[in-house]
Amino acid sequence: MTVYSASDSSSPNKSPLSAMEFTFLTATLMSIVAISIDALLPALGVISQDLAVEDANRTQLIISMLFLGMSLGQLICGPLSDSTGRKPILYAGILIYLMGTVMCFMATDLNDLLIGRFIQGLGVAGPYISAISLVRDQYKGNDMAKIMSLVMMIFILVPAIAPSIGQAILLFTNWHGIFVLYLIYACLILIWIYIRLDETLPKAKRIPFTKDGFSFGFKEVVTNKSVISLTLSMGLIFGCLIGYINSSQQIFQEQFHTGKLFSVYFGVLALLLGIASLMNSKLVQRLGMHLITTRAFSALIVSSLVFLIIQLYVEVHLWMFMLYAGSLFFSFGLLFGNLNAMAMEPMGHVAGIASAIIGATSSILSLTVGTIIGQLYNGTTLPITIGFFIMSSLALGLLFYAEKHKAPRPDTTIP
Repeated sequence: MTVYSASDSSSPNKSPLSAMEFTFLTATLMSIVAISIDALLPALGVISQDLAVEDANRTQLIISMLFLGMSLGQLICGPLSDSTGRKPILYAGILIYLMGTVMCFMATDLNDLLIGRFIQGLGVAGPYISAISLVRDQYKGNDMAKIMSLVMMIFILVPAIAPSIGQAILLFTNWHGIFVLYLIYACLILIWIYIRLDETLPKAKRIPFTKDGFSFGFKEVVTNKSVISLTLSMGLIFGCLIGYINSSQQIFQEQFHTGKLFSVYFGVLALLLGIASLMNSKLVQRLGMHLITTRAFSALIVSSLVFLIIQLYVEVHLWMFMLYAGSLFFSFGLLFGNLNAMAMEPMGHVAGIASAIIGATSSILSLTVGTIIGQLYNGTTLPITIGFFIMSSLALGLLFYAEKHKAPRPDTTIP
């Protein structure tokens, strides 16, 4: 199967992307977010000592600031990708990311590093938004969910190996070397885009970046009860994941004393998510997105309740936490592609604006939830467990509400 470009004029010397290369390229674009987070996780303790950060929980903001920049950047990148096309936003986003990476490399205190991370976040919004829009340009319905699941499966390989890469860099140099990795990675992606990717949004389908156009797209999203409910559901459950990521270095290295094996344990859990994403790409065609997502949320709720009760009566050991976290990550693998695909499905006529609003809204909510959960870390896994139980329950309720009010709108013309 070949994905033919929707560009206005394709280079005669450029062969069209195959479905496999398209999937890998899209996953790589999204992976900039993952590698920007996970390769740095083993270095958080080192950074805290090097920059003389008194409160270890404050170092978690290195993760949160990237999410904040990405959340705000999506509101700009989404509408612009609909008006100028996908590739210009890809180029601009990666260049901004490179600027932020240089600032992080040169940082001498935590505040400078946080500013650089925020700029990095603004930059990664371009590739992240464009990746989702690229898929929506080419696929619909369960086919879109299948491709998104494959994208997520490949995407998850990055957090599975990124902490080990970060740990390896620390063996030979300091934490600044991780930002050199980011520079090289982004430059390679920039070259790949330039050489192989054609524009997928032809001029005839572009939406002028006007106040009326943005207002129309915003109204399309927020007045669709199903879409906004799914957006909030994503925000709540992804917030739990951010809370886990923020606390993971402290949980594994300080609470369970895993030392340099932190990257191994983190990678094993990420691989479980990738395996579940692959399974979802096979099952979604037969079972549908709603059924799989409902079962995954139910598993999150039940496992969190059981683990919460266990913590109240016995001392938690590493193997217990790994069993619990394994069930969480497997469930995540069944949720990621489906939730986003369900939210975007009725929004094809405003894909860029919709992905921006959906992405920004869910990201700001998840950033808030995740930062709160992370800052509540108290040397135990109770804050994470309670957070997962409460947020998963709310997210499941929103999913049922979304299904009840599901009413896909026909494509319309934006004023």
